[in-house]
Amino acid sequence: MKEVTFIRRNIEKWKEAEKVVEQATSLSPDRLADAYTDLTADLAFAQTHFPTSRITIYLNNLASALHNKIYRNKREKWSRVITFWTQEVPQTMHDARRELLVSFFIFIVSVAVGVISTVGDPDFVRLILGNNYVDMTLNNIANGEPMAVYSGSSEVPMFLGITLNNIMVSFNCFAMGILTSFGTGYMLFANGIMLGSFQTFFFQHGLLGESMLAVWLHGTLEIWAIIVAGAAGLALGNGWLFPGTYSRLESFRRGAKRGVKIVIGTIPVFVMAGFIEGFITRHTELPDALRLGLILASLAFILFYYIYLPNRKRHGNRET
Repeated sequence: MKEVTFIRRNIEKWKEAEKVVEQATSLSPDRLADAYTDLTADLAFAQTHFPTSRITIYLNNLASALHNKIYRNKREKWSRVITFWTQEVPQTMHDARRELLVSFFIFIVSVAVGVISTVGDPDFVRLILGNNYVDMTLNNIANGEPMAVYSGSSEVPMFLGITLNNIMVSFNCFAMGILTSFGTGYMLFANGIMLGSFQTFFFQHGLLGESMLAVWLHGTLEIWAIIVAGAAGLALGNGWLFPGTYSRLESFRRGAKRGVKIVIGTIPVFVMAGFIEGFITRHTELPDALRLGLILASLAFILFYYIYLPNRKRHGNRET
């Protein structure tokens, strides 16, 4: 490769690296590390092919400046815990916005499939939810307590069991990305069909409103966290499928790193959803306005943390 071609291909990336050096104190450690890795790779190439060129001197100085910024601004562990939730997860969600959109689309389509299938075949819900669950729910409806399933056990065991189960579902959804993005897509599709069939079942019995006020108390956070975990799995799977300019192994490593950070970020959401399901959802006697308020509060949190904050953080980084 000629030197002029090398410069033309990478000049914009080096300008971005200059901005990273200037903004080092406000950027995440992963962002600094990625910029440093790319910069040193270009420096190694320049030292090999253009050892006496001025561009080699420029890259060496830029890499040295970034190196000094990284180690001078190294943070203590307690600070990393804070910045992980306030900066790193939102930034990673911004980087994975396409995967999040695809995950959401797959889930919505699968919900529609569940609705249409249940409307077309009354026995479809038994295939998806199981005969025992459907029969139990029909008995609860006959007894005037359609949501009695949520009060079937004491609060603490239910909270712990549901939370652990949901976390395992999210990690499975992420891990299925090892089988490429289709594995994660299957997990999203299965959960979406289950939700669509479940809600249609209650609609057919004239209980859609009551079921939504009960289920979406915890389901707003729970379902969204599954969609986010799906985005993590797609990031992992896309590393195999679309390596781009990286080697397939390096692309997979980057996708895995991003996916792990995303799925860890869902743990507090699942804990809160499990708490609501274990301690609040069972109280169907609560005023509808209060339950609706909790649902809207959960939705507001999702919009703020997963939509607004990632874009604000990214926008802020560009303006600094």
